Amino acid sequence: MLKDKIAVVTGSSGGIGKAIAIAMAQKGAKVVVNYSSSEEEALEAVEEIKKYSDGIAIKANVASESDMQNLIDVTIDNFGRLDIMVCNAGIQVDSPFLKMDLTQWQKVIDVNLTGQFIAMNLAAKQFMKQETVKGQIRGNIIAISSVHDMIPWAGHVNYAASKGGVLMLMKSVAQELAPLGIRVNAISPGAIQTNINKSAWSDSENMEKLLDLIPYKRIGQPEDVAKAACWLASSESDYIIGETTYIDGGMMLYPEFADNG
Repeated sequence: MLKDKIAVVTGSSGGIGKAIAIAMAQKGAKVVVNYSSSEEEALEAVEEIKKYSDGIAIKANVASESDMQNLIDVTIDNFGRLDIMVCNAGIQVDSPFLKMDLTQWQKVIDVNLTGQFIAMNLAAKQFMKQETVKGQIRGNIIAISSVHDMIPWAGHVNYAASKGGVLMLMKSVAQELAPLGIRVNAISPGAIQTNINKSAWSDSENMEKLLDLIPYKRIGQPEDVAKAACWLASSESDYIIGETTYIDGGMMLYPEFADNG
């Protein structure tokens, strides 16, 4: 499905990003694992990737244009080209709105929104430099967002605002780059079982509350998102441009209204 494609997955030393990186390797891609702090976890991801394909780990702060340009440059030095950019890196810095300060706001916007802009921008520029085979696309960009690009989230306004921004960033970039042969889409996960939301599923009482928000009555796994990412990165989804795929067990169906409110 992705044989000999070169993929960069930002924030892929753990969680959803790691699952995407490994799944793409299983489909034949050579994968660059991007990390910001934990080299040990990134190298563990690369070790898993190498069971199926080839991969390397590169440290880069996605909110730094110079770091990300170096990531692209090292990718090209090692693999010769770039085919897929998965913009996955994201953080939460939670606070009630009346107690949130500008530093908390800016940190999340810098990583979750500006970081995606930088990754998309540099990837697209690299795609345009590369030779392409007639009839094939220049490159593929996948933004990993959240159901909170549509669902408001009190106590998390910086996070929700960043994901709402990703929605329009993705669509606007997709509109502009589609005529150039670059496909841009997004995946918005719902509740996925990772460390970032461990408090929501780590005990039975919290899990029960969480499942009330999920019509399908199970929490998602990173692999659920990874399967969709592989498909969006492949030629099987070639006619899909500027769309968001919600991987959420039905959370976007607003289950609070299932009994007529």
